[in-house]
Amino acid sequence: MIRGVHHTAISTGNLERALRFYRDLLGFRVAAEFAWPAGTAVADAITGLRDSAARAVMLRAGNALVELFEYTSPPPRPLDPQRPVSDHGITHICLDVKDLDAEYARLQAAGMTFHCPPQDLGGVRTTYGRDPDGNVIELQEVLDDGDPIALPRT
Repeated sequence: MIRGVHHTAISTGNLERALRFYRDLLGFRVAAEFAWPAGTAVADAITGLRDSAARAVMLRAGNALVELFEYTSPPPRPLDPQRPVSDHGITHICLDVKDLDAEYARLQAAGMTFHCPPQDLGGVRTTYGRDPDGNVIELQEVLDDGDPIALPRT
């Protein structure tokens, strides 16, 4: 039985930069930190990699968990920081916010890039931006009378 989503994991080439974004800028707090050296059989079995080595940090904000990995082995390939959200794979992480306009202004002033200013979808306001690795982060505010799973009207 599936109970729900536990966490989202992101591989980054610079764990400290990712922590500055997710922990310091977005306000997630560190829940756990761990690492493994190359040759750790159980890590290789789980990841499907050979001689993997990584550092990782699990972050929490409310009921959301984000796990950041920085692999040193095998050598990772960087993400295209302008990868279109239409490409196959995970398209974005959505963060529930209060006062979307204030968060948008705060994050934009701190250097986060956005696709557009906040948009009103009727009961929900939203915008997409990018983390330092190019992963898409959606900021969504459910208005008092809005449905938290509302879809855009067409």
